[in-house]
Amino acid sequence: MNTPALEDVPDETTAILDRLGAQLGFVPNMFRTLASNPAVLDAVVNLQGTMSRVLDAKTRHTIALAVSEANGCAYCLAIHTYVSSELGGMSSRDIELARTGSSVDRKRAAAARFARQVVVSRGRVGDAELVAVRAAGYTDPEILAIVTVAVQALLTNFLNNVNQTDIDIPTVRSPGGPG
Repeated sequence: MNTPALEDVPDETTAILDRLGAQLGFVPNMFRTLASNPAVLDAVVNLQGTMSRVLDAKTRHTIALAVSEANGCAYCLAIHTYVSSELGGMSSRDIELARTGSSVDRKRAAAARFARQVVVSRGRVGDAELVAVRAAGYTDPEILAIVTVAVQALLTNFLNNVNQTDIDIPTVRSPGGPG
C-alpha cells in the first residue's frame, strides 16, 4: 500500500486530516494512508475519539505502548511515544515501562499487563489475569474499556504493519533538553 501525498487524498477526508494536523502538529503517514479509504479513516478516527472518553489518557497511552510492543509495530511505537511524551506528559521511564507492559503507577501497570495478556492470548485470558486487574482497582466496565483500547491499538498495529508505514514522527524531546 502507498501513503498518498496530502493533495492526493479524497476531498471528503481533508477536514479530518486538517483536524488531526492541528492536534498533533503534523499529519501522520498512518492517517494519510487511511484517508485513501474515507470509510476506514472515519472508523479509526471515530473509534479513537470515542475511546478517548474511557480511562485516563496515561492509562490509554500505556495500553497502546504495551500492545504496540507486543505486536512489533514500529510505526505505532513511534507515534505513541511521541504523543505520550509530547502531549500526554509521560516520562521517558514510564514510556519505557509501558512498552514492557508495566508503569511507574501500580494501577496503570495492571492495565498494561492485562492488555498485553489479552493480545498475547488472543483474548483468552484466565481467571488469574481477571483477578489481578480487579485487585488493582478496575471494575468490569473498566476492564471492557481496557480490552477495547487494546483492540483499538491492535487495529492500527495491523494496518501499519501491513502497510509498512514509513515513520514520519518528529523526534521526541528528552525531559531535560532538545530532541
